Order: sequence, then C-alpha cells, then structure tokens
Amino acid sequence: MLDPAPSAVSPAFANAFAAWSLPVPLTVAVALLALIYLRGFFQIRRTRLALFTDLRLASLLAGAALLWIAIASPMDAFADALLSVHMVEHLLLMCAIPPLLLYSLPVVPLLRGTPLTLRRFILGPVLREQWLRSFARWLVKPRVAFLAMNLGYLIWHIPALYDVALENEALHAVEHLCFLVPSLLFWYTILWPWPARPQGRTWSAILYLLVSDVAMTILCAFLTFCDRPVYPYYTAHPNPFGISALNDQILGAVIMWVLGSFAFLVPAIAITFRLLSPQRTTRATITFR
Repeated sequence: MLDPAPSAVSPAFANAFAAWSLPVPLTVAVALLALIYLRGFFQIRRTRLALFTDLRLASLLAGAALLWIAIASPMDAFADALLSVHMVEHLLLMCAIPPLLLYSLPVVPLLRGTPLTLRRFILGPVLREQWLRSFARWLVKPRVAFLAMNLGYLIWHIPALYDVALENEALHAVEHLCFLVPSLLFWYTILWPWPARPQGRTWSAILYLLVSDVAMTILCAFLTFCDRPVYPYYTAHPNPFGISALNDQILGAVIMWVLGSFAFLVPAIAITFRLLSPQRTTRATITFR
C-alpha cells in the first residue's frame, strides 16, 4: 500500500490561510476605487487620448491590486506572524502603491467617474469650501509631505507602538492609513500628476528623495545589525514557520533597505538626468524649498 502523497503546503502556511477571512469592506472599497476610475477614464479619454494611455490605466489597476494585496489579502495574516512580511507590507504602502496610483492621473477620472448626483450635491459643495482647498494646498507643500511620511514611518516603528498595533486591529488599520496617506502626499509632490501644476521640479525633489532614503536606511541598518529582536511581540508570539525572531528581523530590514533605496534612488537619478538634459538646463532653477 503506497503512502499518501505529502501535502504541497506546509501546515504553517495552511493554518495562516485558514485564519484569513475576506475583509469585505476593504475589498469593496478597493473595487469601487478601480470601477470609478475606469468609468471616468473612458469618459475623459475621448478628448485626451494622448494623456490617458493604456499605461495610465494599467498603473491604476496595478496600484489597486497591490493595495488589496497589502491590506486585505492573506498577506496581512502572514504579516502578523513575520516581521519580514510586515516590512514588505509597509514598503508597498509607502513606495509602490502611491506612485502607481498617482501615475494614473487619478484626480479627474475619479471625479468624472463619480455619479452625477453625488458629484453635484455632495462632492461639489465640499470641494468648493475655501478652508478645505487651503488645507489641501498646505498638505501638498513638499516640506509638509516629506515630514509627514518620514516621521510617520519612524514613529510607527517604535517598538511599543509597533507591538500595540499588532495586538489591536483598529490601531493596525490606523497604522496602514498613516503609511499610505502621507506617502501619497509625498509622491504627489514628486510627480505632480495632472491637472496639478508642477511647483518647479527642481533639485529640491532630489533632496527630499535622498533624505527619505537616509531615514529608511538608518532604521533598516539598526534592525539589521542589532544583536537581539527589537520587537517583543515576535518573541512573545513565535512564528510557526521555523524562522528565529532575529533572522526574521534581519531579513525584513534587508528587504526594506534594498528595495526602499531602489524606490527612492531611481526617481532621484531620473530627475537628475532630466534637469541636466540640454533642453532643460537653461530653465532649471536650483532652489531648495
């Protein structure tokens, strides 16, 4: 009698998947984001075909898919057990999802895709409020967005706050918002997606990208070279995957360090080449805001 074939999935992985349940509100929210954008995209594309290309649409859909993966898929269950997966989750929320969403030029398609009644009687009056418009302009000042993203990143990695967020689902959701929203503001000031008027894409954008990379590097270097687990949660709740808390910490820090640096340095290099290109040299202003 032959023994039954061994399971292709380890019990630890199977249990993690079994513990996950589809978060319906988050899934519906991400799906609505994509559907509203699609509706507005095909409306505005009739008159701005050159601006709203297939690549813009693919960028929005990729950003929405990654957003669902980061906050609503089984990945979130694995992130509760492994610091390395949690770091990948943070990396997606800070450095992958925001640029993808913003490259799709989402502002006008989302407005055009919203049902007319809702746009006329709710969104319109709200968006015409002068205090709200002033607050929005303040939020997308490069210094404000830079500080919001980097301070949020460092504060949420303080061990006490990090551990509490893992123990409390509501606070964990707030943590996700504190990574995503300031990062959207930060990348907005780098990309200035249409119809925003670029505030002079100068050397200051490179400065903000490089300093953000330094902030990430400092934390990742500390986690990599520390000789003990920094977060008590992972020692009090050993993971079922056979990875020590210290090795898991090192792996997560290295992933964040390498891929995070890539996410900040590549745009910095691209902006540098653009500013130094012959047709822009005479117009580029070297200012730091």
